[in-house]
Amino acid sequence: MKARRAQQPARAAAAEPPPPPASEPEADEPALDEASSDLTPVVAMNLKRFRAERGLSLERLAKASGVSRAMLGQIELGQSTPTINVLWKIARALGVPFSALMSQAASPVTTVLQADHARILRSRNGDFSSRALFPMDRPRNVEFYELRLAPRAVEHADAHAPGTSENLIVTEGSVEITVAGERRVLETGDAILFEADSPHSYRNLSGSEAVMYLVMTYGSRG
Repeated sequence: MKARRAQQPARAAAAEPPPPPASEPEADEPALDEASSDLTPVVAMNLKRFRAERGLSLERLAKASGVSRAMLGQIELGQSTPTINVLWKIARALGVPFSALMSQAASPVTTVLQADHARILRSRNGDFSSRALFPMDRPRNVEFYELRLAPRAVEHADAHAPGTSENLIVTEGSVEITVAGERRVLETGDAILFEADSPHSYRNLSGSEAVMYLVMTYGSRG
């Protein structure tokens, strides 16, 4: 499905060579750090439950997701925490929101998410980080994230499930968003809305860290 043109005041990028590939591709290997290691048992439990509910073997899930059987097994046993991209691949193959793999027990109506207890997922090289700004107590159709991208870094994202959209605003820096080969440059304060069921990427054009806030909306699941 072809992505819609960006909405909101995003500026078209001037003609220039295509952005270089990321310095090192994502791979099926863990991204453990102090902020994300407490997610390991939660992801393990949810992966095992969702796989059992769907009657999927590790082999079938590996084929559907593109994540190796060995890595899926390590995640299910709580021996490793996957990278952001690996989590996305698993969630899409299972047909669940990204947050469903990190959900825990139900929370009260009013919830304070303290910054010093934030759960942060990072890319393998550490250039890109994602912090959930919502309680991961249950799967949701709308999710809110803070994204940070290192100077001059690129983060590539696989296509999400059909009907998924991203509404993003840049609060610090200058970021180029590429969706299905179409590029838009966002300066500080600019926002963009696009369909995220095509491959897309974020590239920090500035010499300092870029900060973005993202609202992820999933299509209805019958």
